[in-house]
Amino acid sequence: MPDDLTQDERARDRLFLERRRIDDFSFGTETAAVFDDMLDRSVPFYDEIQRMLGELAADFAAQGSSIYDLGCSTASSFLAIGAHLTPDAEIEFVGLDSSADMLAIADRKLQAARFPWRYRLEHSDLDQGVRIENASVVLLVLTLQFLRPLNRERLISSIYEGMRHNGCLLLVEKVLGEHSTFNRLFINHYYEMKRRKGYSEIEIAQKREALENVLIPYRSGENELLLQQAGFRQMDTFFKWYNFCGLLAVK
Repeated sequence: MPDDLTQDERARDRLFLERRRIDDFSFGTETAAVFDDMLDRSVPFYDEIQRMLGELAADFAAQGSSIYDLGCSTASSFLAIGAHLTPDAEIEFVGLDSSADMLAIADRKLQAARFPWRYRLEHSDLDQGVRIENASVVLLVLTLQFLRPLNRERLISSIYEGMRHNGCLLLVEKVLGEHSTFNRLFINHYYEMKRRKGYSEIEIAQKREALENVLIPYRSGENELLLQQAGFRQMDTFFKWYNFCGLLAVK
C-alpha cells in the first residue's frame, strides 16, 4: 500500500476488491485493520445502534457489577456505553473475542480514549463456552450469528445463569425474513445500501461467498425462542431494519 495514503484511506475496507481466491471469512489481521470501516459501511445505522446500546446498557448497569461484551472486536460498544456513565461508576468492563488482533486494537482504542473504568480483554472462543459472573449487562452485537448453531443455546444459558436479577442482554443480529419473499426483498435492499456506501458488485459478491459457511442467521422468532428457553421472560425489539434486528431481554 502506498506510503502517501492518509490513515483514513489505509483503514478503508478493500478486502474483497480484487481477491482471486475466496476463503471463509475470518477475523484475523487484515480484517481487524479495517473492521471499524467495514461495520460502518456494512451495518445499517451502525452509529445509531451503538448510541442505543450505550443508552440501554447505562440504564441497566449496576454499581459493583460487570458489563460483558461477547465478541467485543475493537471495543466500540464499550466507548458507546462510557458516553453515558460517570467516570466514578463502579463498573468493570469485560471484553471477550476470538481474535487477538481485534483485542490489540481494542486495547489501543480504550487507552487512547483514557477509558476511566476497569476493563479486561480476554482471548476466548465462544464456541467452547464462556463463564459469566456478576453481570448487569451482556452484549452480543453481531456475534451470535457466527457461532455454530448447536452451541448457541448453551451460550445464552450461560449468560442467563451469570447475570444478576434485572440484568439485561442486548442482542443485535443479522436475521432472516419470516417468509422467502420478504427475505429476498430485505437482502436486495441491504445490498443497495452497501452500494450506496461505496462497495462494488465484486466486493459484495465476494464477501457474500466468504460468509456463506461462516455467518448463519436465524429468524427473529428463533432468536426470541432461544432467549425464552434460557429463562428470559421480558423482551422487546429496540431496533429493526430489514434483515437486521436488535433485541433487549431482561432477567
